[in-house]
Amino acid sequence: MDLRFLFAFFAVVLGATLTISLADRTSQCKVKWMFGIACEVVQGKLVSQIKAWQIRQSCLYAGEKCSYELVSSAPYIITATHTSPTTKKVSDIQILLEQSTICKVTGEAVSEFSKDPADNSTNYCSLQNLMDGSDLISAEGYKQFSNKWICSGFDTANCTLT
Repeated sequence: MDLRFLFAFFAVVLGATLTISLADRTSQCKVKWMFGIACEVVQGKLVSQIKAWQIRQSCLYAGEKCSYELVSSAPYIITATHTSPTTKKVSDIQILLEQSTICKVTGEAVSEFSKDPADNSTNYCSLQNLMDGSDLISAEGYKQFSNKWICSGFDTANCTLT
């Protein structure tokens, strides 16, 4: 048997094993939103909300609606983290904005090294709480798209509790 074939075969198996292993160790959520307002307005409201909720005193009675940290912000990308005050688990948040005739926004939250089913809706709520808090859910043309396959806990989340 050709040694190159065996090497390639084992490389593919190892790569698949590592990918599956890493996927098993994270919970994540991806949500898309559309708005009939300018992306710069959406970006400004989200950044303002993250900053308002990064103050530690906001955690006293706010449940999960606190402990955000703005990592970076540019016109079409926002990077932040959310640390759950109850579980201390960190969600890495990335929000991409794309301006066309409408503002298309893609939000992704990933909890590294957490596969706990109870944590699944935490990633969704980390994103959705920002939309609620910034009142973007009332913005012209607001629409949200996701499902339980790309956002663990999407179909069972109750963000009013978290």
